[in-house]
Amino acid sequence: MVARVVRPHGLDGTLLCEVVTEFPARFRTTRRVFLGDPPHPYSVRRARVRGGMLLLALEGVTSPEQAEALRGQEVQVPVEEAVALPPGRFYWHQVIGLEVRDEQGRLLGTVADILETGANDVYVVHGEAGELLLPAIRDVVLQIDPAAGTLIARLPPGLEPTRTRT
Repeated sequence: MVARVVRPHGLDGTLLCEVVTEFPARFRTTRRVFLGDPPHPYSVRRARVRGGMLLLALEGVTSPEQAEALRGQEVQVPVEEAVALPPGRFYWHQVIGLEVRDEQGRLLGTVADILETGANDVYVVHGEAGELLLPAIRDVVLQIDPAAGTLIARLPPGLEPTRTRT
């Protein structure tokens, strides 16, 4: 996901979108995006970033009514078109679903979600022992290996899974 449709903008079907990618310059070269569930491809006619917002004009979306129908949709690009990250950085889709183990190899669970906080992200890990909120910091997350499907963590004292109510 690179943006989220906020509302129509103007009378020609342009969309006002919130930019959620760390790489807004990508819109200078993005020629195709996907919206909807299941995702539907759209060719990009125009894209312009202003601050944290994106004005996006798509082929086939030519009226405010058509644009309104896309309100709230995620603007996505194929994984293979994602901007390459520097070593040690990962996209959320690479982390969610990883098996989490501690340094001794004990299975803690699977990354089910990621919470954004002001200081650092927090990985929500679901396992047999309950839910674990794992700070995404170097002292705690020792290794992330999407190819192997694993995340190795060092649990600080007192940080143990807690049972959640369902």
